[in-house]
Amino acid sequence: MNNLNANYERILEVLRKISKEQLLAYQRRQPKLSDLELVSLSLTSEYMGIDSESNLFRQLPDIISSKINRSVYNRRRRKLANHIDAIRLKLATHFNEFEDYFIVDSSAIPKAIL
Repeated sequence: MNNLNANYERILEVLRKISKEQLLAYQRRQPKLSDLELVSLSLTSEYMGIDSESNLFRQLPDIISSKINRSVYNRRRRKLANHIDAIRLKLATHFNEFEDYFIVDSSAIPKAIL
């Protein structure tokens, strides 16, 4: 899954399962890109190792890039920083729920130690 759009859709699907609420309580105008979609885009760029916003916006498909521009993405992502961290924790517990061992620095460590 090296395709940005496919990764975005998959992450958005998982986010919709674990987070049903609207993240920002008050917005004057209804944005074209929802908060959950913005979080999904942010997590997708991190997952794919895209650390430059200009590189991210060059790679965005037209469907997504028509919904938001760079400055609005930046501003809303900063406002959602606490929510993004909470969602990361939910995702980690969701993915690691049935794991007994974790790899830390290439060494297997039992869950009881963590």
